[in-house]
Amino acid sequence: MKGWRDVQLWDSFQHSGFVGKAVLFILLAFSFISWAIIAIVAIRFSQVGKASRQFLDTFRRSRRLSEAKSASSDTSHSPLVGLFRAGYAEIEDQVELSGGTNQIRSIESVERSLQRATRLEATRLTKNLQFLATTAAATPFIGLFGTVWGIMGAFRNIGTTGSASIVAVAPGISEALINTAAGLFAAIPALMAYNYFVSRVRESRGEMDDFSLEFLNLTDRNFVRRA
Repeated sequence: MKGWRDVQLWDSFQHSGFVGKAVLFILLAFSFISWAIIAIVAIRFSQVGKASRQFLDTFRRSRRLSEAKSASSDTSHSPLVGLFRAGYAEIEDQVELSGGTNQIRSIESVERSLQRATRLEATRLTKNLQFLATTAAATPFIGLFGTVWGIMGAFRNIGTTGSASIVAVAPGISEALINTAAGLFAAIPALMAYNYFVSRVRESRGEMDDFSLEFLNLTDRNFVRRA
């Protein structure tokens, strides 16, 4: 029975017009690219989660920031490493300007460096997600266009043959339904993946905010001059 269905689908595709085939190829291209992006982004977040846990453990066990810096190269996938390097670089610059007194004059500058790094890391995490959003939003309408075109073809066949029998309308209706299914096949996984990854980005953004506060507290205790 499965082979029969496959043959029926292939026959329906073969009898589709140029527009129907073009719509189907476009939808399949969207689906293929979106699945590739889903795999890439899933791997990215897996690496990010593992690296962030390792870096946080190292950071909290380190007695000095220099110790955490030396270990950061092994966990470079983590966005927290980007924040740490930005804040550490600002601290180094201020310590150098202070004449090597191991003190900084402006913790606000460190905070601004962390904020800039947070925006950059968040942008890096959301890379390619826009295509998933576009796929989820556009492919149902592309499929709908193919559906309408197929139904129009069915009505043309009715007008040409003067008959509303199933033989006359079947090719157009089949073309319409295939494009409808293809549009949903492309849109639904892209939408689910996009929502999931956006929630992961929010979680990572919360981790970055928490780490920034932790880094600023450590900086305040060890580098800020007291009156």
